[in-house]
Formats: sequence, structure tokens, C-alpha cells
Amino acid sequence: MTDATMIEAVGLTRRFGGFTAVKDVSARFERGKITSVIGPNGAGKSTFFNMLSGSLKPSNGRILFEGQDITGLAQHRFAPLGIAKSFQITSVFPQLSVLENVRLASQALVSRYDFWTPRARLEGLREIALGLLSEVGLEARADGVAGTLAHGEQRALEVTMALASRPRLLLLDEPTAGMSPEETVAMMALIRKLASERTIILVEHKMKLVMGVSDAIVVLHHGELIAAGTPDEIRGNEQVKRVYLGERQH
Repeated sequence: MTDATMIEAVGLTRRFGGFTAVKDVSARFERGKITSVIGPNGAGKSTFFNMLSGSLKPSNGRILFEGQDITGLAQHRFAPLGIAKSFQITSVFPQLSVLENVRLASQALVSRYDFWTPRARLEGLREIALGLLSEVGLEARADGVAGTLAHGEQRALEVTMALASRPRLLLLDEPTAGMSPEETVAMMALIRKLASERTIILVEHKMKLVMGVSDAIVVLHHGELIAAGTPDEIRGNEQVKRVYLGERQH
């Protein structure tokens, strides 16, 4: 691992009974870059992504974060290390305000390591939450009910909640799933903005977004790594064209 590498997968394998979903995948993700993980349905993207985020333990292989072996570490220990994940399915609290959603995410992190202080006395959480909402452009919706937000805004709110832990590495699982073209453009702009201060890994199906936003791309097929490189290198890779880019995209 070099200083430029933030997180590295070394021979990652994941088996479910007799089925191998990911087989011996090694890949490096550089600090300060946006890297997309792509591949056809059933390629093993989600399984690989879930191992990187700590929600799934590998059957074999290692995960190194800034040189530290974090293989098999309990998922709740990832946030203190500087790793956060936004899920494919929106998981906001729809009955609470936008601000309360972010404040609760911040409070969970503060109170987890401060057992003796009453939560009502924890200071600065509102200001922290407003700052995060400002970062993603949702400050004007702070007092609105989260459940009334448009789908794209709810996804942006969920990303904001992931930012509450101040991660250096942000993992985004299909951040534009279900979005309109206009919402997708807004999310692309947000991802680029967030990448100015942190490393981002995302799983995404929309190739226009992937090619437009990524610094690097990792391609999986049948659970194996078949290519890794810049968008231009991936565009020109004949094997990738055969197994993925040649497929009809939505």
C-alpha cells in the first residue's frame, strides 16, 4: 500500500454456501478520488461493496484502511475510523424534520462515547446539523418534514446523515437509484462537491454518471475483477465492452 492508497482490498472472497459471490478481488482506492464499482447484474458489486463497508465479513482476503488491517472489524467501529456508508434504500426518519434527522445522526456519534452526559445537555448538535445541511444544499429545508421531501432530496438527506461522522471515506450505494434525470444531475454535482474533501467509492448503474463523475473505475464480472483504470481506459477495454458497456443501459 502506498501513501496515495486510502483503502485496499487484497484477495477478497465471499462465499454463500456453495456459491462464490466474489472471488479473489484485489483493488486499491486512492485518497481524494471518486472510484466507481460497476458490472452487470450479479457481478458481485454489492457483496464487494458490503465487505468494504464492514456490513459483510469476507470469507477470505484482507481489507486495509490507511495501512491498518480492518478485516472482520465490527461495523460500528468503522465510523470512528473515518468510514461512512449511505445505503441504496433511503433510511431517513420520515416523520421527523430534516434537521432532526441530521441532529440524531450527530447525537448518536457523540453520545456513544459519552455515557455520563445527559443527551439534552449535549451542546452544538443543532449547529453541526445545520452546517452539514448547508454543505449539501438542504439548509432551506431544515424545518420541513423529511417524509415530504422529493426522492432526490431524501437521498441527499441520507448522505448528509452519513456525513455526521465526518468521514474521510464515504461509500455510496447506488446514490441515484430511482431518481429523475434532473435529480441525477443534482446528485452528481453533490458527489463532486463532497469529493473535494474526502475519498468516495460508489456503486452505480448509470453509465453516464459513472463516466462523468469518476476518477477511476473498477469493473467486476461473475464476482471477479476484469478491469480497473480511468474512465477512458475502461471505455477502451474490449472485455468490458463485451460484458458490460455493450449491454443496454437505463
